[in-house]
Amino acid sequence: MPATTSAVSLNKHHQSSYRWWLIGMLWFVCFCNYADRQAIFSVFPPLRSELKLTDVQLGIVASSFMWMYALVGPIAGWVSDRVPPRTVILCALGFWSLVTAATAFCHSFELIVFFRTLGGLGEAFYFPAAMALIGLYHSAFTRSRAMALHQSGVYAGTIAGGTLAGFIAQEHSWRTSFIVFGAAGILLMVFLAIGLRKPPASASNIELNADQDFLRGVVDVLSRGRVLTLIGVFIGANFVAVVFLTWLPTFLYTKFHFGLAKAGFSSTAYLQIASVTGVLLGGALADRLASHRVGGRQLVQAVGLLLGVPFIYLTGWSLTMTGLIVGMVGFGFFKGMYDANIWASLYDVIPVERRGVAAGLMNSLGWLGGGFAPIFIAKAAENFGLSACLSATSAIYLCLGFVLLRLVSNMRRSIT
Repeated sequence: MPATTSAVSLNKHHQSSYRWWLIGMLWFVCFCNYADRQAIFSVFPPLRSELKLTDVQLGIVASSFMWMYALVGPIAGWVSDRVPPRTVILCALGFWSLVTAATAFCHSFELIVFFRTLGGLGEAFYFPAAMALIGLYHSAFTRSRAMALHQSGVYAGTIAGGTLAGFIAQEHSWRTSFIVFGAAGILLMVFLAIGLRKPPASASNIELNADQDFLRGVVDVLSRGRVLTLIGVFIGANFVAVVFLTWLPTFLYTKFHFGLAKAGFSSTAYLQIASVTGVLLGGALADRLASHRVGGRQLVQAVGLLLGVPFIYLTGWSLTMTGLIVGMVGFGFFKGMYDANIWASLYDVIPVERRGVAAGLMNSLGWLGGGFAPIFIAKAAENFGLSACLSATSAIYLCLGFVLLRLVSNMRRSIT
């Protein structure tokens, strides 16, 4: 074999190997991203007691993060299309980790809201940049699996954030947990500064040739009907997810009289571990279906939403731990099937040069809708109770599942 051929072959092997190492490194960033944002929910009881907060004020604390996250999302996506994703990821990780640590020194409702808002600002830049970087290394043949593996970091981080924050608050102070999470993020940033490579020159050319007009990019994305449908479904699905992320620890604390650590663990572990299984299965199944069936990824998402309906209902109304666990596990598993293909489905219907703007816009609008969930449920629970409110969100999943089935049908009809 000629030396040049051998060198090319070796380079391809290294690139193929590195693309999965990349997923592993980004997995830890995703882990920290969700651990940091989930930690606050497990310490709602001591926050409410120490700072004399109402449930609506706690809802505002949760929503402030999401509203800033939503506001900055499209800009973050646009930046990710023209600034190297590696740079965006490192800067975002360092910023939100410092903000997380600073949260430990808040002594008023206003300061908590301020630092949660800054946290949303920092974290908004991560996902568009991460999706752009993964998209550069993974083609349509491996995209769902790669993004599904990365998505599993969401669930692991949610479990860790909820459990560790509750445990540390129970044993020491709620403030200590934020210092621990912030320090871990800074250490990870140092490691990634060494481990993350710059994308290949051929991939970087995509960024250089991208349209520099932010508004034109947003208008182009919003003019695509399939993209709008996927964004609308994501808004609804995220609303349901935020309801459970925010209020399930408090639900277990009050209804089942769990301690902070047990409530933080139980509200995340069963649901999120099941989601890991669902997301891995959903990613592999979607890659297989999408290779020979139009709308294959969207079909997997629709099935996940529809089959999750009875389990969401059961979670809210169950009177026993057995029923509660069955509900959370079922909901988590089928939620994972939907989650595995959020970004891969979007990439199927958007040009490569618009991926960053589309992902940022989708993330933005999804969290804007989700940002109203904590306050809406807090107000509704005053009249109907938290159990009824949790169960009622199953109707949202039902409607979204049928919307996606309609989209799949239209996609197939358009090629016949």
